[in-house]
Amino acid sequence: GLALFRAFLKTEYSDENIEFWIACEEYRGLIGLKKQTLKAQKIYTEFVAFQAPREHQAARHSLKPLPTSQLQVNLDSTTRLATINAMGSPDSHLFEQAQKRIQALMEKDSYQRFLRSEVYQALVKDAPTSAASTDENAGGATAAQSSTV
Repeated sequence: GLALFRAFLKTEYSDENIEFWIACEEYRGLIGLKKQTLKAQKIYTEFVAFQAPREHQAARHSLKPLPTSQLQVNLDSTTRLATINAMGSPDSHLFEQAQKRIQALMEKDSYQRFLRSEVYQALVKDAPTSAASTDENAGGATAAQSSTV
């Protein structure tokens, strides 16, 4: 599902949102100040810093793939500034507010389009057969357990 959603976002030129969300999940799982600081700087540079080239209209419609460092996410100024100000003392919650904003944006916008897309509809159409055989092989896993996979 994630790979399919990522591919869909790439077709919409908005894959920076899921890439940022995944980077935040990875960051939150890090232990140790040095690892957190290095990862925080990388996330900041790639997704949060002002004036990243991805923001420019010409870059957004380029036919050439954009480098990973040009994936600025669309954060409101309050969230962006709060994140920038917190960079001085990184902890596991550093990107939490920004990640929640981007998740809400995806849920409201791109994820809804994804659910209506032909590629997702094709997946759903094939899912009942696959889900039934998966449940049998799972040794009686509940629907809730199956849906988290």
